[in-house]
Amino acid sequence: MSDLEIRPVAETDLDAVVAMLADDPLGAQRESPDDLTPYRAALRRLADDPNQHVVVAVREGRVVGTLQLTVVPGLSRRGATRSIIEGVRIHADERGSGLGTQLIQWAVDESRRQDCRLVQLTSDVTREDAHVFSVGRGFPPTLVVYTVLNLCPRFFHHTGGWGGCFT
Repeated sequence: MSDLEIRPVAETDLDAVVAMLADDPLGAQRESPDDLTPYRAALRRLADDPNQHVVVAVREGRVVGTLQLTVVPGLSRRGATRSIIEGVRIHADERGSGLGTQLIQWAVDESRRQDCRLVQLTSDVTREDAHVFSVGRGFPPTLVVYTVLNLCPRFFHHTGGWGGCFT
C-alpha cells in the first residue's frame, strides 16, 4: 500500500471529500453531499489563501483521505507561527490501514517546513475514536476551545452577550 499520493485538493475531488465529511453521525447532520455549491465556493476561498492547505490522499486514482492544515502567524509564544490540523477524514475502506497516521505525518512535516513552533489537531468532543487516535500520535489534549455555532449578526450586539441569537 505504498502507492499513496498526498496532493492539494482539486475541484474534481469534491464529491469524494464531501462524502467522507458526511460519513459519520456528526457529519451526516451538517454536510450536504447533494449540493456541492457551498463547497466549491469554499474551495475557491481556500485556494486564494496561502496559509490554507487542503490535501487529499489518493490511492490507485481514488480519493481515500483528506485534511485541512491552516498556518497561523501569531504574537504569542514570542511571535510563533502555529498550525491547525482539522477536517481529517479517512474513507471507511481505509480506516485502520495507517493512512490517518500518514496524513498527520504529512501535516506535521509541512508545519515544520512552514517554520511552525507548534501543531494543534482539532477534533469534535464527540469523536472519541479520533481522540484515542490523536493521543496515540503524540497529540495530548491541552486546550479547551469554546465555539459559537451559527453565529448571528446580533452576537454581543449591545447586550454584551448572546443577544437572542438562538431564540
